[in-house]
Amino acid sequence: MKSLNLKGTITAIITPFQKDGTVDFDNLERIINFQIDNGVEGLVVCGSTGESATLTTKEKQAIIIKSLEFAKGRIPIIAGTGSNDTQVTLDMTLIAKELGAAAALIVAPYYNKPSQDGLFEHYKLIADSVDIPIILYNVPGRTGCNITADTQIKLANSCKNIVATKEASADLEQMMFIIKNSPEHFTLLSGDDALTIPIISIGGKGVISVISNYAPKQFSDLVRFALKGKNKEALEIQYNLLELMDLNFVETNPVPVKTIMTMLGYSKDVFRLPLLPAKADTKKKLKAALQKAGII
Repeated sequence: MKSLNLKGTITAIITPFQKDGTVDFDNLERIINFQIDNGVEGLVVCGSTGESATLTTKEKQAIIIKSLEFAKGRIPIIAGTGSNDTQVTLDMTLIAKELGAAAALIVAPYYNKPSQDGLFEHYKLIADSVDIPIILYNVPGRTGCNITADTQIKLANSCKNIVATKEASADLEQMMFIIKNSPEHFTLLSGDDALTIPIISIGGKGVISVISNYAPKQFSDLVRFALKGKNKEALEIQYNLLELMDLNFVETNPVPVKTIMTMLGYSKDVFRLPLLPAKADTKKKLKAALQKAGII
């Protein structure tokens, strides 16, 4: 297993679609180059922001293949492989490994609401079966279950290829317990853009970000400042982007961020049901906030 330095800004990129609903690989290439040119340290494809729930297995395979081709080894490509079915997750993680993804981001099984023992066994089976770096993804607001600090620490100690967690629980106390008690090889990354600075201040090493889809330079600069302890500079960017961080979730993610990427010319305003394009009022608010932040 190749070592992976998980630090800084990793963008969970959108999946652009053509008007007929198929994946728009031309814009995917433009998005990846835009991200790399503006200094992010890594990319997640086929994650929640990439509408993974409505992508077919063949589409996910094609997106991983093309993303690796477009990135040309310049930054790591991490594949979202999680689902609420352990076998499906295992199969997708094996595919990601075979295709050459740098790591797999695996969300906690949603809807099933497994016990902590069930979560442990789910991740351990996958980690023991696939020799690829694995990032846990804890987002209780979307999954209906929290991977507790004890379970995350137990997984990190039991599986050397479980190398990080994307923590989107908004529970800083839980995160401190994870950081304090996890082994040396295990990294905590923020799963909430607005909490990135406080999470770095308690020992987090970076973020898997939504806002860096359209503000990659600004937000990756913020993260680098925070990691260097330059809080004044980091906070200046934070407050400039704060309204947008909030608006990214005024409708279900990824609707606002994909709407903004459409405004910037990197996508079409196409979503897969049950998601719909943003409401007119949302678009108006997003455009005003982008102008205020100096992005357009």
